[in-house]
Amino acid sequence: MTNHVTTKWLGNMAFESDNPSGTTLRIDASPEDGGEGNGLRPKALMLSSVAGCSGLDVASLIKKMKLEVDDFVIEIDAELTEEHPKYYHTVTIEYHFHGKNLDEKKLQRVVDLSVEKYCGVMEMFRHFAKTDIKTFFHNN
Repeated sequence: MTNHVTTKWLGNMAFESDNPSGTTLRIDASPEDGGEGNGLRPKALMLSSVAGCSGLDVASLIKKMKLEVDDFVIEIDAELTEEHPKYYHTVTIEYHFHGKNLDEKKLQRVVDLSVEKYCGVMEMFRHFAKTDIKTFFHNN
């Protein structure tokens, strides 16, 4: 399977990139880097991609397993190398589950399945970064 994306320069440091879904997003550099700051940053988009990929897995498994979850948030902190080309060398991904009747054992299994088996973006990250996975349960 091949995905195709077209990214068009809008002038200055801004770009518009499409997606196989038909939607677009704007990419722009920060003002410090010559842009206007009116778009998403490429490296941060990588973090959104890993969160989105794993999040879709987790949401699907929560639904399939009929687990009770009121809210679910993924927080990511990533450290860049000092030298150019700068890339993420360490990535900490936190899964936060909120609810009254959280089945912690099953939810941890859901996270593990996404991280170890289903999320292709997570697998790509493991090729260039140390990934640290943490799961938190917030029983309301």
